[in-house]
Amino acid sequence: MTIAVLISADAEWRVVRDVFSEAERQSSPFGEWFTTVLAAGPGSEPVLFFQGGWGKIAAASSTQYVIDRWLPELLVNLGTCGGFDGAIERDTIVLAIRTVVYDIVEQMGDYDEAIAHYATDMSPSWPGEGSLPDVCRTVLVSADRDILPADIPDLRARFSAVAADWESGAIAWVAKRNHVPCLILRGVTDLVGAGGGEAYGNMEAFSRATGVVMRRLLDALPEWIKLATTRAPTS
Repeated sequence: MTIAVLISADAEWRVVRDVFSEAERQSSPFGEWFTTVLAAGPGSEPVLFFQGGWGKIAAASSTQYVIDRWLPELLVNLGTCGGFDGAIERDTIVLAIRTVVYDIVEQMGDYDEAIAHYATDMSPSWPGEGSLPDVCRTVLVSADRDILPADIPDLRARFSAVAADWESGAIAWVAKRNHVPCLILRGVTDLVGAGGGEAYGNMEAFSRATGVVMRRLLDALPEWIKLATTRAPTS
């Protein structure tokens, strides 16, 4: 079974490079990639790790590139997200059950219809929360910008969202249209509230938190892949 793990932001990829420092990296139009075996033993297959780049444009195009080149039977996106203060705790792992691209502004037609076009419902049959201690099944909202505190009340009311990122909406949308099962797991590195964001203007704090959540995700990845491939949903 061909499994591709998509990594978006540069800070996230640096952690992957450190963890798999012995892997022989190759280049693509989007960044680096390599294959590695996650678990020893008979039947262990190599897993592709692919640096897709940050933002919706890179995320969508690199996802299609991976699908066309390697024909994966499962896509996994590991990464980070910002949480809404008071709605979720820092370091929580988010399992996306729906993705929404919210930075669409439609003034000639129906705004809700435009938002719905790029919304993607993930399969409800992914493995349960027991695989990670603090997993939160929830909606992930995406935009090509960091969270604006003024947007949080509307995002919570309109989409029942508790966290946001830059890429998951694009990755999920492309995977769905190619009928490839997609599992999105992201860790909350920082919280944003009325007073601003914990990591805003503090890249060092974001990098430290990214190291923590990415290593948790990578440690748990073999178990998630095992569960996902034994109960892989139909997209």
